[in-house]
Amino acid sequence: MTNDRESRTPSDRPTTSPSGPAPDPRITLRSPAELADALPYMLGFHPTDSLVMVAVHGEGGRFGGRLRVGIPTVPAEWEDTARQVADCLVRGSERHGAKPDGIVVFLCQDPAGGESAQRVMTRLRPLAQRIRQACGALDVPVVEALCISGGRYWSYCCPDERCCPAEGSPLAATGTSVMAATATFAGLQVRGSLREIEGRLAPLSGGVAVEMERALDRAAAALVPKILDGATRQEVGTETVSLARTLMQRMTLAPPVPGGPGADDWDDALLGHDEAASLILGLQDREIRDVAAEWMEGEEAAPALRLWRALARRCVGAYGEHAAAPLTLAGWVSWSAGDEPTARIALALALRADAEYRFAQLLHHACNEGIDPEGLRACLREERRRREPRRKRRTAPTRPPGRRDTQLRRQPRRTTGSDQ
Repeated sequence: MTNDRESRTPSDRPTTSPSGPAPDPRITLRSPAELADALPYMLGFHPTDSLVMVAVHGEGGRFGGRLRVGIPTVPAEWEDTARQVADCLVRGSERHGAKPDGIVVFLCQDPAGGESAQRVMTRLRPLAQRIRQACGALDVPVVEALCISGGRYWSYCCPDERCCPAEGSPLAATGTSVMAATATFAGLQVRGSLREIEGRLAPLSGGVAVEMERALDRAAAALVPKILDGATRQEVGTETVSLARTLMQRMTLAPPVPGGPGADDWDDALLGHDEAASLILGLQDREIRDVAAEWMEGEEAAPALRLWRALARRCVGAYGEHAAAPLTLAGWVSWSAGDEPTARIALALALRADAEYRFAQLLHHACNEGIDPEGLRACLREERRRREPRRKRRTAPTRPPGRRDTQLRRQPRRTTGSDQ
């Protein structure tokens, strides 16, 4: 089966050179194998347990908006899910200028519990069919639907055994394809798998989690009455911000070996249970959290991101909902630094912790809509200058991001995206 698609690689912003803007890297995808290989570069990570849909526009099949959701574990939910994701991608594409001419679907799920990859493909076939029907009901055909499982891929649309055998076809070895070479040249990164990124933000377990929950209980008994009392709330805010700065400085002076769980273990060891608990509870106050949102660029960004990730991992047991604040701050710093894939994942986890957390809702929507975060950064900088007029800083203070005077600028070249 040949299915040529011209793909614009998913760089967040156009690259430039001394002679002017460089042309966007482009590559033509001619087969299901090349589509499967391109998927991590479109998202910025390897999706796991994910339904991914990509809009296709024009005769050349230019890729546009994309959407990722988890695959529902209950088949009874598949029909509603199919209708919702089809409507979301089609309507979102229309809002951004054009109804898709087609859609490419990916179902990504590795085998578990002794199940074979081929069995995964067979089990998910009804979901693929429901998605095709839902898209067809909106007059948008599914031009390709792939299952990716256990290092192999299958096409649900191609009946030709010569190119799409029943046992599936192996994925290209990592880093060996034309797509990988093009992405490397363009400076694009695949930041591990979705499971790995989520794992860096997941709550701790075992004995350390028990100790952490006790520390949170102690901090709640001491801090919550002060936060609720107007006379002492400002005092708590000052102490919380001071503690956060102290911990960021501690992390700055103790840089870990880059990357992976080892770096997270290093950061976890830098935080005491009681100080982490006090900071987690202090960040539940919106004004305190808004001050913390200032540390989103320059030399403050890296230690802030490490701190927010570490605090998210400390929100254990009955305090799982409290993770919405540090997860949202981690998502904001990632987005501000240009790491949109990680930002979307962190913000989606924040909404999983607390679906009504307004700051996460705002940032998740803005990131998915392709809004330029510079507008919010500028507001924070200005607010910080007002509050700290004698201190020269590269970053910015505390305007709550939900206020009407916050101006967010749309990037003209972005397409729709979603990670729910």
